[in-house]
Amino acid sequence: MDEIQSRMIQLLPRLRRFALALTGDRDKADDLVQDTCERALAHLDQWKPGTSLDSWMYRIAQNIWVDHHRGRKAQGDQRQLDELENLVGMDGRNVTESRLTLAAVTDSISRLPPEQQVLVAMVCVEGISYKEAASILNIPIGTVMSRLSRARQTLYAALTETPAANPPIPFPASGRER
Repeated sequence: MDEIQSRMIQLLPRLRRFALALTGDRDKADDLVQDTCERALAHLDQWKPGTSLDSWMYRIAQNIWVDHHRGRKAQGDQRQLDELENLVGMDGRNVTESRLTLAAVTDSISRLPPEQQVLVAMVCVEGISYKEAASILNIPIGTVMSRLSRARQTLYAALTETPAANPPIPFPASGRER
């Protein structure tokens, strides 16, 4: 039991990155990690020694997130603005551009279907191999590849799209309407 808890503690930073990629919010990510650890400890008898503890924990986090995502979808999405950080000594333009880019990427990822969001978080953020992701999610590797391909195409389209300029409001040539 002590060895498993020690391994869980070592996994926390990776699990938090994964949760942050899924939720897009630090507080929600911390809540997801806490819920994942609580559920894992409560159901430790379901983990099979000799199998990957990492994979088991990722699957628990993903299941909790999907359940929450379904509930949020039924209630309507509510988002909060991130708190501002102290920017003294930093180039405000670069910080702002970086934050806007990150916000656009995070927003685009949040619009993906949940099964694609999970794979983007696992493979692109956490660096898990396609094979391991397929094993964690219990799906064929071809499904992993096709879902990631669709997710990447969707993200590329969303992030390279230039918004249509608002057409100017036509004014009559004279003060009279025609």
